[in-house]
Amino acid sequence: MLIFVVHHQNKTIMEIKGRFDHFNINVTDLDKSIAFYHKALGLKEIKRKEAGDGSFILVYLGDNFNSFSLELTWLRDHPQPYELGDNESHLCIRVEGDYDQVREFHREMGCVCYENHNMGLYFINDPDDYWIEVLPVIL
Repeated sequence: MLIFVVHHQNKTIMEIKGRFDHFNINVTDLDKSIAFYHKALGLKEIKRKEAGDGSFILVYLGDNFNSFSLELTWLRDHPQPYELGDNESHLCIRVEGDYDQVREFHREMGCVCYENHNMGLYFINDPDDYWIEVLPVIL
Protein backbone atom coordinates (compact mmCIF):
# COMPACT_ATOMS: atom_id res chain seq x y z
CA MET A 1 0.00 0.00 0.00
CA LEU A 2 1.29 3.43 -0.93
CA ILE A 3 0.10 6.66 0.61
CA PHE A 4 0.49 9.75 -1.55
CA VAL A 5 0.17 12.99 0.41
CA VAL A 6 -0.80 16.02 -1.67
CA HIS A 7 0.36 19.38 -0.32
CA HIS A 8 -0.49 22.89 -1.41
CA GLN A 9 0.98 25.97 0.29
CA ASN A 10 2.40 23.85 3.14
CA LYS A 11 -1.00 22.37 3.90
CA THR A 12 -2.04 18.77 3.40
CA ILE A 13 -5.07 18.80 1.15
CA MET A 14 -5.50 15.09 0.47
CA GLU A 15 -4.14 11.63 1.20
CA ILE A 16 -4.48 9.10 -1.58
CA LYS A 17 -4.14 5.44 -0.63
CA GLY A 18 -3.37 3.12 -3.49
CA ARG A 19 -0.82 0.93 -5.21
CA PHE A 20 1.07 0.93 -8.47
CA ASP A 21 -0.98 -1.05 -10.98
CA HIS A 22 0.93 -1.23 -14.26
CA PHE A 23 3.67 0.28 -16.38
CA ASN A 24 3.07 0.91 -20.08
CA ILE A 25 5.41 0.71 -23.05
CA ASN A 26 4.64 0.92 -26.76
CA VAL A 27 5.85 -1.94 -28.95
CA THR A 28 6.19 -2.42 -32.69
CA ASP A 29 5.83 -6.22 -32.80
CA LEU A 30 3.39 -7.44 -30.16
CA ASP A 31 4.05 -11.16 -30.61
CA LYS A 32 7.82 -10.69 -30.50
CA SER A 33 7.54 -8.59 -27.32
CA ILE A 34 5.21 -11.07 -25.61
CA ALA A 35 7.63 -13.91 -26.47
CA PHE A 36 10.62 -11.92 -25.17
CA TYR A 37 9.04 -11.03 -21.82
CA HIS A 38 7.85 -14.61 -21.38
CA LYS A 39 11.27 -16.10 -22.11
CA ALA A 40 13.41 -13.48 -20.35
CA LEU A 41 11.25 -12.79 -17.28
CA GLY A 42 8.57 -15.48 -17.17
CA LEU A 43 5.74 -12.98 -17.66
CA LYS A 44 2.49 -14.27 -19.14
CA GLU A 45 -0.45 -12.58 -20.81
CA ILE A 46 -3.11 -11.93 -18.18
CA LYS A 47 -5.44 -9.60 -20.06
CA ARG A 48 -5.96 -8.25 -23.58
CA LYS A 49 -8.03 -5.35 -24.91
CA GLU A 50 -8.51 -4.70 -28.61
CA ALA A 51 -10.02 -1.63 -30.24
CA GLY A 52 -13.15 -2.36 -32.24
CA ASP A 53 -11.61 -0.72 -35.30
CA GLY A 54 -8.30 -2.59 -34.92
CA SER A 55 -6.33 0.60 -34.26
CA PHE A 56 -4.67 -0.67 -31.08
CA ILE A 57 -4.15 -3.71 -28.88
CA LEU A 58 -3.28 -3.61 -25.19
CA VAL A 59 -1.73 -6.70 -23.64
CA TYR A 60 -1.07 -6.94 -19.91
CA LEU A 61 1.72 -9.24 -18.77
CA GLY A 62 2.16 -10.41 -15.22
CA ASP A 63 3.38 -13.09 -12.88
CA ASN A 64 1.52 -15.14 -10.31
CA PHE A 65 2.95 -13.28 -7.33
CA ASN A 66 1.50 -9.76 -7.39
CA SER A 67 -1.01 -7.58 -9.19
CA PHE A 68 1.49 -5.25 -10.89
CA SER A 69 1.58 -5.73 -14.65
CA LEU A 70 3.46 -4.60 -17.72
CA GLU A 71 1.12 -3.13 -20.33
CA LEU A 72 2.25 -3.49 -23.94
CA THR A 73 0.55 -1.14 -26.40
CA TRP A 74 0.60 -1.94 -30.10
CA LEU A 75 -0.61 0.85 -32.42
CA ARG A 76 -1.61 -0.14 -35.95
CA ASP A 77 -0.65 3.24 -37.39
CA HIS A 78 2.85 3.30 -35.84
CA PRO A 79 4.90 0.55 -37.51
CA GLN A 80 8.24 2.38 -37.25
CA PRO A 81 10.60 1.97 -34.26
CA TYR A 82 9.92 4.27 -31.32
CA GLU A 83 12.40 7.05 -30.61
CA LEU A 84 13.38 6.48 -26.98
CA GLY A 85 15.71 9.49 -26.96
CA ASP A 86 17.64 10.45 -23.86
CA ASN A 87 14.99 9.17 -21.50
CA GLU A 88 16.71 6.86 -19.05
CA SER A 89 13.58 5.51 -17.40
CA HIS A 90 13.54 1.76 -16.97
CA LEU A 91 11.87 -1.14 -15.25
CA CYS A 92 13.71 -3.04 -12.54
CA ILE A 93 13.19 -6.58 -11.33
CA ARG A 94 14.74 -8.25 -8.30
CA VAL A 95 15.68 -11.86 -8.85
CA GLU A 96 15.28 -14.47 -6.15
CA GLY A 97 17.49 -17.54 -6.28
CA ASP A 98 20.68 -17.92 -8.28
CA TYR A 99 21.32 -14.44 -9.69
CA ASP A 100 24.41 -15.56 -11.62
CA GLN A 101 22.44 -18.33 -13.31
CA VAL A 102 19.78 -15.83 -14.40
CA ARG A 103 22.44 -13.44 -15.73
CA GLU A 104 24.05 -16.29 -17.70
CA PHE A 105 20.64 -17.20 -19.14
CA HIS A 106 20.17 -13.59 -20.30
CA ARG A 107 23.68 -13.57 -21.77
CA GLU A 108 22.83 -16.71 -23.74
CA MET A 109 19.67 -14.97 -25.00
CA GLY A 110 21.89 -12.12 -26.22
CA CYS A 111 19.80 -9.47 -24.47
CA VAL A 112 22.30 -8.20 -21.86
CA CYS A 113 23.05 -4.63 -22.95
CA TYR A 114 24.97 -3.29 -19.93
CA GLU A 115 26.72 -4.75 -16.90
CA ASN A 116 28.11 -2.95 -13.87
CA HIS A 117 30.04 -5.50 -11.85
CA ASN A 118 31.01 -2.95 -9.16
CA MET A 119 27.35 -2.24 -8.43
CA GLY A 120 26.26 -5.86 -8.90
CA LEU A 121 23.66 -5.18 -11.57
CA TYR A 122 22.98 -5.56 -15.25
CA PHE A 123 20.41 -4.49 -17.82
CA ILE A 124 18.67 -6.40 -20.58
CA ASN A 125 16.93 -4.79 -23.53
CA ASP A 126 13.71 -5.91 -25.17
CA PRO A 127 12.92 -6.01 -28.92
CA ASP A 128 12.04 -2.27 -28.89
CA ASP A 129 15.26 -1.42 -26.99
CA TYR A 130 13.62 -0.68 -23.63
CA TRP A 131 16.02 -1.42 -20.78
CA ILE A 132 15.15 -3.60 -17.79
CA GLU A 133 17.48 -3.55 -14.77
CA VAL A 134 18.09 -6.89 -13.07
CA LEU A 135 19.15 -6.96 -9.42
CA PRO A 136 19.50 -9.68 -6.81
CA VAL A 137 16.93 -9.61 -3.99
CA ILE A 138 19.54 -8.28 -1.55
CA LEU A 139 22.30 -5.90 -2.61
